Amino acid sequence: MAATPGNSTADAGDSPRRDRTRHGLALFADLCYILAWRDIRVRYKQSVMGMLWTMLVPTLIVGAGVLVRAAMPGGQGLIAADVASLAVKALPWAFLVSGLRFAMLSLTHNANLLAKVNIPRIVFPISAVLSSFVDLLAALVPLAVILALCGVTLNIALVWVPFLLGLLVLFVTGLGVLFAVGNLFLRDVKYLVEVVLTFAILFTPVLYDVQMLGSLGTWVLLNPVAPLLEGLSAAVVHGESPRLGWIAYSAAVSLGVFALGWAVFARLEGYFADYL
Repeated sequence: MAATPGNSTADAGDSPRRDRTRHGLALFADLCYILAWRDIRVRYKQSVMGMLWTMLVPTLIVGAGVLVRAAMPGGQGLIAADVASLAVKALPWAFLVSGLRFAMLSLTHNANLLAKVNIPRIVFPISAVLSSFVDLLAALVPLAVILALCGVTLNIALVWVPFLLGLLVLFVTGLGVLFAVGNLFLRDVKYLVEVVLTFAILFTPVLYDVQMLGSLGTWVLLNPVAPLLEGLSAAVVHGESPRLGWIAYSAAVSLGVFALGWAVFARLEGYFADYL
């Protein structure tokens, strides 16, 4: 059927609009990539250990978790699966902490660039989170070695891993954007966030499993990060699917935090120049 003149005109008008949208998205992605790589180079410049630092924090977390579990009643029965679970949850937790810290400081640390170059400012906290995610990917190599030594094998439940990590990235990005805006307007925010991050591990099942807490475990799972970590442990170590109800809860919170961060940033961006 031949196109009518009206349809042809509409298609002709839509085509440049789609091209501009694709070009804008490609430019945004390129900026995030460039800034993330810059952050990684600056972070490890003149560092003797380089990317090995990405493995130090998860290793310390695993060591602390082993000590905590050994000190708990019945901790003498610590098995290889427990160590594997600690390792699996330590990496995303280290990513969360570093991603939030770098994203929170991204606007203030790039104040001169923000004042001189006209680019979407939200790329700075996003690229900071992406650079921390690269650290997580680098740390997957020693994690694979630890899992192999603990007797963990490949299983079908691993298909959940990208989805769970994606939700975590979404949550960290949204919260990081909110922290970046807050720290720009009120520099005390970074100190408050550091205190919260220091103690947050006690309320997140990193050093322990939710099952150890009995009925109190439900309260811990209200922390939206908790179901994601428990889901990763279940999928990778035990070959089981995560608890879908709690994953749906984490997904809803992650999407909500991301949308809120984006909306707040867009609403307040016009005032940034007064605080840079």
